[in-house]
Amino acid sequence: MYKLRVEPQWVVERPGLSGVALPEVLSLCAALHERGSLAEASKQMEVSYRHAWGLLREASRVFGAPLVEMSRGRGAKLSAFGEKLLWADKRIAARLSPLMDTLASELQVELERMLSKSQGLLRIHASHGFAVEALHQTLVDDDVSVEVRYVASQDALASLQNGNCELAGFHLPIGPLQAPALQQYKKLLDAKALRIINLATRQQGIIVARGNPLKIRALKDLVRPGVRFVNRQATSGTRILFDLLLKSENIDPHRIQGYDTAEYTHAAVAAYVGSGMADAAFGVETGARRFGLDFIPVIVERYFLACRQDALRLPVLQPALAIMQRPQFRTKVNGLPGYDARDAGKVMTLRQAFG
Repeated sequence: MYKLRVEPQWVVERPGLSGVALPEVLSLCAALHERGSLAEASKQMEVSYRHAWGLLREASRVFGAPLVEMSRGRGAKLSAFGEKLLWADKRIAARLSPLMDTLASELQVELERMLSKSQGLLRIHASHGFAVEALHQTLVDDDVSVEVRYVASQDALASLQNGNCELAGFHLPIGPLQAPALQQYKKLLDAKALRIINLATRQQGIIVARGNPLKIRALKDLVRPGVRFVNRQATSGTRILFDLLLKSENIDPHRIQGYDTAEYTHAAVAAYVGSGMADAAFGVETGARRFGLDFIPVIVERYFLACRQDALRLPVLQPALAIMQRPQFRTKVNGLPGYDARDAGKVMTLRQAFG
């Protein structure tokens, strides 16, 4: 079984100048940033030092600004413009990745049907998360025909209610905020018809720049003058949780600069902070660590996959349950910063899950 991937691509045009191989240039910039040496970056890219310099010179000519700077005794390093270009590429990837994954999943299923290779389709509609990504990847690696759509938690549960998917991903905090958070989904959770499958617990908290230069320690610090914040979209489970936390601490959200600025994934808000466009965001620890950022834990939540009780016996659902219960899968998810998958694959009633 093949895997289809859809990727965004930069196109830069300037009158009178030929184009440049931007994907290769951006990969070279990322390697230079990681390795701290153009010679080492060239080795990682498996290109000659001369070819690497040629790429950087041509890209600098097209943009009209240098991508690297030379310093005596230290060699080449990314210029301020090169750093900005690299972070722009990371923001694009973080913002579009769930959409591209959803499109790729839809196209793969469509092509498999045309080739008569699909023996039953598992449809997962879920709030975007790194454990869900891991499950999707493992299902594909195991040749399970699966279609994943990343949507807000409420939309995922609505899809399940309308019969448009077999599994719906959503998440709820552990502790006093579980009850008010659960109220947001009350109309979408039928206690008799549904069952809840544990996927993982994860840490949600404040994402800040490396070294935490503004000394942000708690949610109340987000209202300080000069602190720029980037939020999640209004329908997301993380936004619902963030608003409940603000309410519990009597914090007026309109005092937070950037409260109405929204991104659609944990990776996107982290990239927003990493690029210097915001000082803080609220999201999961994995997103922060992937961009080399600091993280202040605030609350632990459980990520669930809801399904209809009668669907548990369906052949399309059995592989997903089996995968979640494997030690190898749990180890894979446990490797994600802030995640714990010890109870992955455990099936419960709503009463057992929430009391």
